[in-house]
Amino acid sequence: MARTRQTMLVGTAALALLAAGITPATAATGTTIRKGSATAGAYAGNVQASLLGTATVSTSIGSGSCNESTMTGSINSDGSSLTVTSATFSSNGGGPCSGSSTSTITARNLPWTGGNVTYDAGHTNGRDATVTIANFSVRAVVDMFGGITCDFGGNLTADGFNGDNASRPDKSNTDAQVSVQNAKVTKTGGSFLCPGTATVTATYALRGETTAGSGTFDQTLYVTS
Repeated sequence: MARTRQTMLVGTAALALLAAGITPATAATGTTIRKGSATAGAYAGNVQASLLGTATVSTSIGSGSCNESTMTGSINSDGSSLTVTSATFSSNGGGPCSGSSTSTITARNLPWTGGNVTYDAGHTNGRDATVTIANFSVRAVVDMFGGITCDFGGNLTADGFNGDNASRPDKSNTDAQVSVQNAKVTKTGGSFLCPGTATVTATYALRGETTAGSGTFDQTLYVTS
């Protein structure tokens, strides 16, 4: 039984794009998303978050991980209306996430609307901003006992770092980054075997499009007041 529950934790790695649950997002104020530097022009449009390294999820009974995850969406230049329109979570070329067994992760109820990016003038934890995604919802189907389903969802907020911030989690990468560190996520439905809570850690790189609507995410991003 403990082995089954440990596997279920892999499903919550889908939440790693985000962070600790706080409040539903509202319009950001005193924030400007820019094209790659503190003095560049404002940016509004499509954005992509790509996993850097591995997303891990754990509790006292075990852990699991995904090493591939991409989300796309859009945002306004003042940081408001962050929307996620697609999200994928996998490992090793599109396979299931790993643990004591395997889990297939899918996004639910897309688009996830109502999020924002908000500049943090106090630079809490060394960050430059908070990144909030509202109304996310994911499902994990674990390959045990014919398939066990676990649903997770909520409103999540992460630390955001500009690409030149010495405190950014992945110093080998100069993109803007979103950091989830020991974030608590909660179960919203599914089998009684699913864990009620789990702890998630992951880092994502953020980019926009140089050519709007191209689908090529080659524009670095930068958050200022």
